[in-house]
Order: sequence, then C-alpha cells, then structure tokens
Amino acid sequence: MSAAASYLPTEDQFLCSICLDLFTDPVTIPCGHNFCKTCITEHWDKNIQCQCPNCKNVFNTRPELQVNTVISEMAAHSSEQQVSKPGEVPCDICTGTKLKALKSCLVCLVSYCEFHMEPHLTTSGLKRHQLIDPVENLESRMCTEHDKLLELFCKTDQTCVCMLCTISAHMTHDVVPLKEGYEGKKAELEGEIHQMIQERELKIEEIKHSVELSKEDADRETADGVQVFTALKESVERSQAELIDRIKEKQRKTEKQAEDFIKELEQEISELKKRSTEVEQLTQSEDHLHLLQSLLSLNAALPTKNWTELNVRPLHEGTVRRALYQLEETLNEKMKEVVNTELKRVRQSAVDVTLDYDTAHPNLIVSYYGKRVQYRDEKKDVPNNPERFNRDAYVLARQSFSSGRFYYEVGVRRYNDWTLGVARESINRKGKIYLSPSNGYWSICLRNGDEYKAFNEYPVYLSLKSHPEKVGVFVHYEEGLVSFYDVYNAALIYSFTGCSFTEELYPFFGPSDNKTSTYLHITPV
Repeated sequence: MSAAASYLPTEDQFLCSICLDLFTDPVTIPCGHNFCKTCITEHWDKNIQCQCPNCKNVFNTRPELQVNTVISEMAAHSSEQQVSKPGEVPCDICTGTKLKALKSCLVCLVSYCEFHMEPHLTTSGLKRHQLIDPVENLESRMCTEHDKLLELFCKTDQTCVCMLCTISAHMTHDVVPLKEGYEGKKAELEGEIHQMIQERELKIEEIKHSVELSKEDADRETADGVQVFTALKESVERSQAELIDRIKEKQRKTEKQAEDFIKELEQEISELKKRSTEVEQLTQSEDHLHLLQSLLSLNAALPTKNWTELNVRPLHEGTVRRALYQLEETLNEKMKEVVNTELKRVRQSAVDVTLDYDTAHPNLIVSYYGKRVQYRDEKKDVPNNPERFNRDAYVLARQSFSSGRFYYEVGVRRYNDWTLGVARESINRKGKIYLSPSNGYWSICLRNGDEYKAFNEYPVYLSLKSHPEKVGVFVHYEEGLVSFYDVYNAALIYSFTGCSFTEELYPFFGPSDNKTSTYLHITPV
C-alpha cells in the first residue's frame, strides 16, 4: 500500500447516507452534505419540509442542487477500480457495495479491501498475520481435524496437512513445506504435460502419415478400379456387339436360305402347272391305253422333294445365354487378376506367427518351433492354466495385434476338417466354444472334407470352386476387416466387414480330430 493511501477518503465518504450505496450523480445541499441526486429529490418529494437527512437543517424553499464534481469523479474512480466484479474476491468487511479484496489473511480467515486492510499494515499485533493474494473459501485452508492452517504437504498420502498432523496420523510420512510440495508437483505435472504433448504431437504426425498413406491407397484403388471397370465395360460392349453381329449373321443366312427355297418351290410350281396343262390335254383323247401310259410317264416326272418337314426359322434361343457365359468367364478372369493384385498387397503386411503352447488344448501337439499343430488321441499332462482351451481343440498364436494390418498363411492340404481365424484376448477358453463375432471369434472352417462355412452370427455356407491348399488370413484392425484367401487359386474365400475391434487380436487355429488328417502348418509368406 502506498504512503498516499492514508490520505485517501474512507469508504463511508463514497456512500450516500440515504441508499447506503456508492454515489450516483452526487449533489451538495447548502448545509454541505452530499447525496445521490435521485435520493435527495425523492426524499424531499415525500416530505412536507425540505430537511437535511443528516443534520436535520430545514430550508424554507427547496434548495438548488449543486453537482459535486470532486465526489462524482472520486466515486466513479473508486467504482471502476475497487468494486468487486464477477470472478473477483469481495471484501468481507464492506457493507453495501462490496469492494474488491486486495489481500486475504490466513490468521483472521478474512479478505480485506484496500481500506479495511489498513489495520494489518499499521497495528503491531496484526502485522505478524500472514497475508496472501485474495482467495475465496478461506475455511478450506484449515485442517478439519485440528482447526489449524494447512501449511505442509504429505508426499506419502499426496495431501495437505497442518503441523499437528505431523505428530499424529502423518508422523512417519514424508512431509515437506507447501512451497517444496508445490514445486515438486509442478515439476512432475510439467514433465507429465510435456510428455503428453510429445505423445500427441507424435500421434498427429502418425495420423497425417496415415492420411497420406490412405490417400495413396485411395488413388491406387481408384486407378485400378477405373482400369478394371473400363476393361469390363469394353468387354461387355464387345460381347454385345458380337452378340448382335451373331444374331444378324444367323438372320442373314436364314433369309438367304429362305430365298433359295422359295425360288426352288416356285420352279416346282411352274413345272407342276405345266404337267397339269398336259393332263388336261390328255383328257381330250379316247385312247385309254395311251392316256394311262402318258399319265404314268407324267407321274414319274413329278418333283419328289418332300417340303413338309422344312423349317427355315432359326433357333435364336440360348444365344444371349451363351454370350453371358462367355462374359462370365471374362469376369472371372478379371476377378482373379484383381484378387491376385490384392493378394500381392496384403502379403506386404506379413507377420511372423508362432503357436502358443500355453493355450493349446491337451490333445494338440505343437511343434518345437511353434509352426505346426496336430491332433492326437491321447491327452498330454499339461497345467490347466487360464489361457488354455480345455474342451475344444484350439490354439492361439503367441503374437497379438491391436492396430494396423497383419497377414499370415496356413497350409491346410490333405486336411478334411480345420478352423482358422482371429480371436480377441478376452474370449472364453473353458467349456464349449461357440464361434461367432459376438463371442470374439472371426473364423471360417472346413467340415467333412467339402463343407466350407464362415462363422458369422449365423453360419454362412460357402461355395468354393476349388479346395484351398493354403489359406491366407488378412486383418485391417482400424477398418474392422478380416479376409480369407485361397492363396494358390488367387480367390477370396470370405470377408468379415464392419467389425469393431477394441482388444488385442490373436491368430486362431483349430486342427481336425480326424485321424486321416495331418497337421496345420504356418508357412512363410
């Protein structure tokens, strides 16, 4: 507080004695007292006499009100500078308008404005009180148990304590002054914030990089898609043109054949009419022997071709169907090219997968290097740990994945039954296993040597053109995609799409318990 503070007017000198609030348009009456213009006017309006509310001096006529410019300016300045605003700590001593607190006393547990803080700066007993920048809820700075000031920090319990706490509940704890505790927590928080900032900056870079990769993928897929569909469109247009030409050519041949038949028929008709004329001429003769001989001769000269079964209408039915079959073959070839290209890309996400002995069912034999698994009738004596399947013959991989893409291939040749896919970490491994996405499994299987199906919420039976000898499994975690490929035939077997992955995913294997089967083999890509 400045030296000039002692010469400043007191708070009461800024208050109107009628409204008890800071002056608004202060005016002076002849006796020298000051009031708000509105307050004194309304006071005189309500009373018969014009009397001063303070000194009771009576005026015979209503005095002319004089604006007090000094008080007006000082009140306005005080209002601007010292009246407590929302969010500021008000003075606990002020009555009427609360002025802004300048300091809070940790001994008195009271906040003071500039005027009411004066005793703490001049009185010897109050000078020893600890003043801090104004704060609200000063009671919260007191220990609820000992009613003493919280001036220490217990690092053990991470809480503020008073002096008496250090000889009771916190006697053996690591206790330091508040400043030291603050500095330690500040350094710790700054380090944590700095680390969080770095992590988020790295994540931003990762996201930007992912977007760039996604754009590259999108551009490549678009270009490939345009190329494929352009080729298909050209193939369809070519097939359509060939179909129309084929039908037109068949119709042209039909019309030419019809013209030839009509010409031949017209010639025979002309010949028959000529014979008919000759017969009419013979009827005029009475020589029956001659007539009979002539008729026999004419009959032998008649056309002998049988036109009854002749049909010149071509069979157009099946022409479109055969053209579609041909188009289907072309489409299958294109599909195989697309899948082959797709396979080349997903194989770039190949990971090294090995089987986890600790998850294998007791009837499963896992090879030393963890690349093969086979079913045996006799159970091994192994611990029934929580990770192990104990009823259905399944095994998980050691590796798990919670982001990005991964791909692996499994040889299934000569197997009559098998199950392949991925499973989330929290799957149930005890008792009967029901394969479905809702239970944490995304898988396909072969049963009875020729029945393929995908285990969606309901089994989906698959119609495959050939038996896969090697199955590729591809997962895109963020896209929620699990795809299975027939590697040798470059064909897509089945895809789970729109999946929602929130846990670690493990490659999942189920060899057959059929004695004629051999083993599942994780092969190099």
